[in-house]
Amino acid sequence: MSQSIFERHGGFAKVSRIVMSFYDLVLDSPVISPYFADTDMKRLIDHQTKFIAYLMGGPASFSDEHLERVHRHMDIDRRAFDEMVTLLTDTLQDFDFDASDIAAVRNELELRAPLILKKS
Repeated sequence: MSQSIFERHGGFAKVSRIVMSFYDLVLDSPVISPYFADTDMKRLIDHQTKFIAYLMGGPASFSDEHLERVHRHMDIDRRAFDEMVTLLTDTLQDFDFDASDIAAVRNELELRAPLILKKS
């Protein structure tokens, strides 16, 4: 049985470091930092560690309904979503993920774009 991306890359301990590095980039981004102006970052990083782990095939689980509900009020547009995907890609590259693992994580995220993006 093959290991998941989550297992191959060190589990929650490493995913937590990845997410912290990712949010350093997010908070420096003029495109997406405004979405996090009034956010409890400690809580968000904990939540996002579980979400990124989930995208990597880890043990956490997120329903479509949950993803849609928590993002509904945010009015995230495609430009912001794409910036987030780019910053996550950059972070995964910094943590020496290979191209196929990055592509798999990006694909999992793109599959959920309709749940995250604002409704027209």
